[in-house]
Amino acid sequence: MTDTHKPATDTTSRRASVKSRIGGIALRYLLPLGLTVALIWYLFRKVDFGSMMEIIRDGADLWWILLAMGISVVSHIFRAARWRLQLSALGIRPPFMALCCSIFGTYALNLIFPRLGEVWRCTYISRIGRAPFTTVFGSMVADRLADTLTVLMLVLLTFVVASPAITSFLEKYPVGRSLLDMVYNPLFWVVAALALVIIFVLIRAFRHTGPIKKLTRWVSELWKGFIVVATMKGRWMFALLTLCIWGCYFVQLYVAFFAFSFTSRLVFEPGTAYGLIPCLVAFVLSSIGMAIPSNGGLGPWNIAIMFGLALYGISDTQGTAFSMLQWSGQTVMLVLLGIYTMIYISLRRKDSSR
Repeated sequence: MTDTHKPATDTTSRRASVKSRIGGIALRYLLPLGLTVALIWYLFRKVDFGSMMEIIRDGADLWWILLAMGISVVSHIFRAARWRLQLSALGIRPPFMALCCSIFGTYALNLIFPRLGEVWRCTYISRIGRAPFTTVFGSMVADRLADTLTVLMLVLLTFVVASPAITSFLEKYPVGRSLLDMVYNPLFWVVAALALVIIFVLIRAFRHTGPIKKLTRWVSELWKGFIVVATMKGRWMFALLTLCIWGCYFVQLYVAFFAFSFTSRLVFEPGTAYGLIPCLVAFVLSSIGMAIPSNGGLGPWNIAIMFGLALYGISDTQGTAFSMLQWSGQTVMLVLLGIYTMIYISLRRKDSSR
């Protein structure tokens, strides 16, 4: 009887596994694609596409966009240098060019499959560095956490230097008003703390079960890669390189301001600190927008830039023209870097096989 029903059980199990896998793929890749399409549709509902293209064609100085593209390459090299510090502290020492290419490839892959680039770079470096994937992945988590903390500090700085602009932006939309109400509500923080306590108690209560043991081992490997930042010898260099990375991001956006007359005028308007405050507002909003899964930031990044510039009197059409040209320049650069990465990996593979 058991043997008779076993094939059916196996078939059912395989079907369930396939359905689960398909669902995961759909959630991971189709959802970001859907968000990208929806946000682009929303963006071009607000602007005249023909006018936007006319602004780009007749009013853009592309040399500034090219300069911004060059600065973005430097930011990726700084990111590779920062990651090398973490990996070296873990005893993992891949070639520096391989690290640079892992960063180039990450952003190129994310243009097509959001978030897949991070998994790929950890897989690639763990293979050539002969290290556990989870340890390398833990170092990448620390890398991203450093970026998250940087964005939070930039948000706080922006609230200090441009509080009226940010507050008016949030109050303009229902979601923003709800977010402000939630942050200022003490009950939200009480519930959040209580949820963390409940999760901790549940993990402790079921710590001897198989899934929790597996989770504990996984977290332990991640923690090993993460905690190295606080204990490694080069932690101050890590902080300096973090400033360099985000400094490059900010400067490349500021440089792009000079590509159009309507954004370059902000540099000379009184009360804008030579355009640094409007740039900071647009920069912080766009950095937050990048947290939304989409293909290469297309959609949320552009909308955030448009909203940020609108706070300083720039029309939606002009703001969209600026964001689309800047995004297009960065995308072209990432495609070129992705091609370079494929060539590098191919040549390195040939050398190692000899």
